[in-house]
Amino acid sequence: MSQVDHRAEVREFLSSRRARITPQQAGLPAYGGNRRVKGLRREEVALLAGVSIDYYVRMERGNLAGASESVLNGLAGALQLNEAERAHLFALARAAGPGRTPGRRMPTSVRRRPAVQQMLDAITGAPAWVRNGRHDIVALNDLGRALYAPVLADPRRPANSTRFVYLDPAAREFFVDWELTANDAATMLRLQAGRNPHDPALFELIGELSTRSELFRRRWASHDVQFHRSGHKRLRHPVVGRLDLAFESMDLTSEPGLTLNVYTAPADSPTADALKLLASWAATQDLTEEALTRTDEG
Repeated sequence: MSQVDHRAEVREFLSSRRARITPQQAGLPAYGGNRRVKGLRREEVALLAGVSIDYYVRMERGNLAGASESVLNGLAGALQLNEAERAHLFALARAAGPGRTPGRRMPTSVRRRPAVQQMLDAITGAPAWVRNGRHDIVALNDLGRALYAPVLADPRRPANSTRFVYLDPAAREFFVDWELTANDAATMLRLQAGRNPHDPALFELIGELSTRSELFRRRWASHDVQFHRSGHKRLRHPVVGRLDLAFESMDLTSEPGLTLNVYTAPADSPTADALKLLASWAATQDLTEEALTRTDEG
């Protein structure tokens, strides 16, 4: 799997969004009690979007080339797309436009400037790490390395959080809400695939996950996308136990394609105490890359 089939991606995304909306949800009369089409008909979407039926059919067949911003906004409104889905639609349209030939791709770095690591090292009271759009772990601070020790135990580099979620049995123990985490990971990767449809390493990862995980195949086939900017993460750490963390994810504008993730807990909470214990434990451990990937010699 070297790159996305762009026309199929557009076709399946639009048809899946159309299928989930009933005429009643769209504010349309539903004539007759036996509709053969799940969700809206193509002509109903065209009516709501303010385009001809022929034009909409062409778009749903995978051709977004030349679609104007107003047309895309109309289509997003007709299909009741959320913010992430709208962004995905516009990314698919950009990928279909001039200047984006097959094989051309946006960079997805696995490197970082020394200043990025210095920033992470300056964050001493919270686990922090930087990832790229493929969910490769690019850099961590000491507490982040201690927190994510189970993820980093896989000797493959760069370590990848989504590969861990779907392919490592330890993930089901580490993530309290494992199914939710798995769903989030797939929807974020789908969003990245729309942004960067010719990234060989991204589609090598998607191909591996699709081959080895039936759950990932199902999640991927849903064509769901979402942002993952903030929220809560519940972990079960092998050293300090249960952690209920808040997280914030922030794009590094100085390093396009990289995202900073920081985990925190309210002061004086059990999780804040556990993080202090984790920091103390980390100070006594060798958490270098070599140590984290070393096999257990008994």
